[in-house]
Amino acid sequence: MMAPQEEAAPVGPVALVTDSTAALTSSEARDLRVSVVPLHVVVDDEEFTEGVDISPQEVIEALRKGRRVSTSRPSPAAMLACYEALADAGATAIVSAHLSAQLSGTCDAAHLAAREAPVPVRVVDSGSTGLGLGFAVETAARELREPEAFGDGRSAPELADAVGAALARRTRNSTVLCYVHSLDCLRRGGRIGAAASFLGGALAIKPIIALAGGHVEPVEKLRTSGRALARLAQLAGEAVAAGGPGTRVAIQHADALDYAENLAADLVEAADSELPVQIRELPAVLSVHLGPGTVAAVIAPA
Repeated sequence: MMAPQEEAAPVGPVALVTDSTAALTSSEARDLRVSVVPLHVVVDDEEFTEGVDISPQEVIEALRKGRRVSTSRPSPAAMLACYEALADAGATAIVSAHLSAQLSGTCDAAHLAAREAPVPVRVVDSGSTGLGLGFAVETAARELREPEAFGDGRSAPELADAVGAALARRTRNSTVLCYVHSLDCLRRGGRIGAAASFLGGALAIKPIIALAGGHVEPVEKLRTSGRALARLAQLAGEAVAAGGPGTRVAIQHADALDYAENLAADLVEAADSELPVQIRELPAVLSVHLGPGTVAAVIAPA
């Protein structure tokens, strides 16, 4: 289960906040001392909180039954409550890193809350989501345990700026590629963006898309699932090879475990050395917009 909102005690003077699309589990968020503010899923006008009272599988079932499913950002008040709790716990600065501002209003909510926060808040638009964001948040959390890596004598706000800049750089350098089984959910949610003209009106095609510059960008469109998944494996393998030592790899999916396991096996086979590959479900909010059958490859260089 993904982490619901958890106001974790900061490790030091700088606390770290992200949102539920980062795909951190509750135990990971707790161990890393990361506070997670959840997004929301709305099914037929009933609102649910990601990681609390709705699961990715329940979202998939609702989509397959043709129910009306949408998402909403955290409120600025929820963000502010998180920041205030962290300040009460001893934080004197906060890094708040979230999914791409081109895909959600979550960063806007964070900026609004930051104006009222009792301590300085460095809001980071990751330009990414899923474990493209989650891997960078994990690394930032570990860096905050060894702040001397950023140099001695920094104030907490200066350290927050340095950690936030490093986090943003990592997400920019990461690759997120998706095989989308159907365009229906992307079109309905309005997240298809610049890819719309490229993909056209043919709902039967099997596209590969990427997150680039915070936007959904088209990569290729193929006629069969088999060809699309083979091409995804090839592109992901190239990104892994370019990433160098220490590159982290994850396959996320929306009720497509077989596809995910096959893709992971292809990447391991293609790698010259042992390659750990995590396989996880896509968060509920991302499943709403990408739809059942989606497989995403996340490649995050060290």
